Amino acid sequence: MDAHRFAHALIQLRNLSKSFREGDRDRVVLRGANADIGKGEFVVLLGRSGCGKSTLLNLISGIDQPSGGEVLIGGTSLTALSEHQRTLFRRRNIGFIFQFYNLIPTLSVLENLLLPLELKGESGPHPEQRARKLLEQVGLADRAASYPDRLSGGEQQRVAIARALVHEPLLLLADEPTGNLDHETGRQVLELLGELARRSRMTTLMVTHSLEVARLADRVLTIRDGALEEQRLSPGAAP
Repeated sequence: MDAHRFAHALIQLRNLSKSFREGDRDRVVLRGANADIGKGEFVVLLGRSGCGKSTLLNLISGIDQPSGGEVLIGGTSLTALSEHQRTLFRRRNIGFIFQFYNLIPTLSVLENLLLPLELKGESGPHPEQRARKLLEQVGLADRAASYPDRLSGGEQQRVAIARALVHEPLLLLADEPTGNLDHETGRQVLELLGELARRSRMTTLMVTHSLEVARLADRVLTIRDGALEEQRLSPGAAP
């Protein structure tokens, strides 16, 4: 699906650069990267380990600041916000799914889902109803009172998906969400994630090494020599 089919860009990256100091030299990860990602678009970010995929997610989420350039989400320039403002923006507008789930072990499944809502200032029966509905959608309605260590890896990632979606964010960021799962469980989790994201028309950016996953996306971006490039996949293609 081509970018021009999306009427408005949710994510705008403008001349984005990022470098890290390593010893007596700078390591450049991004160099003048530009991209637009449309509302409701499902985009996969491919690239070899160490090329800067996770760094890019951190810049888009406002966890990290670029060395140069600008990140805009829904017209808001994250690079113009203070650290506190970026934290509040992230809580309200961005959902995360990580490779290692990042569930809080001392909270039940339901409590893990309610936490983003509490941080957003929502409480009461309606947020809990929303959380329980999402648990039903990911097939874990009967595990609301369970703790993460009682769940399989695939179940924990399903909880993590529900947690990322429960506060109805503008943007969903997923960093190798199936990297810690076996092939079949990973396939099931990806199908579920894709179904939920498309049903809600949520803009999704997923980092992965998997060409199989990439072929499910509307568009595929790669990082090459610090720049973002669009890639068209064909059978046997390699990132």
